[in-house]
Amino acid sequence: MKIYRGLRHPGIAPGCALTIGNFDGVHRGHQAMLALLKSEAAHRGVPSCVMTFEPHPRDYFATALNQPHLAPPRIATLRDKLTELARCGVDQTLVLPFNAALARQTPEKFIEEVLLAGLGVRYVLVGDDFRFGAKRAGDYAMLDASGRQHGFDVARMMSYEVHGLRVSSSAVRDALAEGRLDDAAALLGRPYSISGHVVHGRKLGRALAETAPGRADGFRTLNLRFSRRAHAWNPAASGIFVVRVHGLDAKPLAGVANLGVRPSLDPNDVNGGRVLLETHVLDWPAHLGAEGAYGKIIRVDLLHKLHDELRYHSLAALTEGIARDCADARAWLAAPPARI
Repeated sequence: MKIYRGLRHPGIAPGCALTIGNFDGVHRGHQAMLALLKSEAAHRGVPSCVMTFEPHPRDYFATALNQPHLAPPRIATLRDKLTELARCGVDQTLVLPFNAALARQTPEKFIEEVLLAGLGVRYVLVGDDFRFGAKRAGDYAMLDASGRQHGFDVARMMSYEVHGLRVSSSAVRDALAEGRLDDAAALLGRPYSISGHVVHGRKLGRALAETAPGRADGFRTLNLRFSRRAHAWNPAASGIFVVRVHGLDAKPLAGVANLGVRPSLDPNDVNGGRVLLETHVLDWPAHLGAEGAYGKIIRVDLLHKLHDELRYHSLAALTEGIARDCADARAWLAAPPARI
């Protein structure tokens, strides 16, 4: 899949079948839409294209209005969204920066400057609640009328349901916020996961060796850290999870992970109060060595929530808490029924 940031790229196909949206999570409803988009593109002999936005428009307005509560929790980072779009077989993705200029662009100008002049669209597929342009003034009827005028087809896909439940990013966020990982996986069509580069942390896991009898390495963790930018990524899930790690060994590695801001630690540490995914692999492969994970890209599947983040007031208490979480993770992994 080719990825373009902004419209001014000579490689963007001069005609395409396009769908537009935030695609947070690329859930099963999105996947059904992308399958239809690919079919329509193939019939027309043009590439399939997804237009998405970064930051999320609601993130932009939350920052512009200084009202952070307006920013929705995010299901996926941009990296993970693009990875899932590629897995769905999309030919190209256009990431438009959502900024003041785009926010004030009228629906008519969006059609004229982006869809026609920028992309030369042949077909546009949107969801049943699609709105566009400044103040969300544009709707499906306006887009359809413009398509008839300018010679491109417009279609609308209605809601996608699983077990009678409308599949939506909001439903996925709710499931993650409530720790219903099985429900989130059913809506996504896969386990909920987060990926990124393993980076160096504070090395606290090794310091815990002094308070963890029988554990010479303490509780070494794989650290995935996210951007410092305001509203860059406020994850829909948080807490302590049973996980599975891909990308380090030939087979997935079982572990326990903390997704959040680590309330037990000094907010002025290397993490700086940012969201961090810290994963402890239960049985570390000896062939990787102590430093074998740094710089690698891993994917962490979140399988089951153990509990919310807790504040520990000493390293000894933290060590006991982590040991308890590891035992609970092993027990969950060993218990039937078979997990995803």
